[in-house]
Amino acid sequence: MKEIIEGVHRFRTQVFPQKRQLFAALAKGQKPRALMISCADSRVDMQLVTQCDPGHLFFFRNAGNIVPPYGVVLGAASATIEYAMEALEIPNIIVCGHSDCGAMKALLSPHGIEARMPTVAQWLKFGDAARQIALRDNESDPQATLDRLIKLNVLSQIEHLKTHPAVAVRVANGEVKLHGWVYDIEHGGVDAYDHETGKFVPVDRESDAHATKWSHLNSGAEV
Repeated sequence: MKEIIEGVHRFRTQVFPQKRQLFAALAKGQKPRALMISCADSRVDMQLVTQCDPGHLFFFRNAGNIVPPYGVVLGAASATIEYAMEALEIPNIIVCGHSDCGAMKALLSPHGIEARMPTVAQWLKFGDAARQIALRDNESDPQATLDRLIKLNVLSQIEHLKTHPAVAVRVANGEVKLHGWVYDIEHGGVDAYDHETGKFVPVDRESDAHATKWSHLNSGAEV
């Protein structure tokens, strides 16, 4: 805890004074530009990766960047998504997976966690469609299977996201765009799903025209 408390002190004495006007404005309300649904993994800091100031991103983090389909689990995920759409009217939603994801590793070998972490095992079942497709390919390289699952899971969770009424209505009205990203921890890169090519490409090549044209999850996507 010592280094965490020291970090608070540095923020209060060094960082905050330099951004005093920003925080004064934020104290009056928020208008985030994107809902970022990412993994709870401690190595994944999407505010750092995107170099966004506080106030730009509205976060929902959980094991495996999972989005349960609407009505199945009316909890934190549904409430956060609904608030982001209805109260904040956020114009973008990003579902962001990442390399070396422990949740996706567990999804590939679920029997190893069912006894020790039954709640985690139950939560990860929302990624089972992606898992079935990844395993169906009979990939001989375990790392390639994991990498493919990480990307397929992002696409699967976006399909779940579209079952939420607050999202579906705003997508239909052209008021929100959906984005699928994968962050590479080791190399610092971010790839985004491009519907036109069915591939993940560096995020700076993503087109807004591609962002909302999501096809249903299938093994035809070259992820």
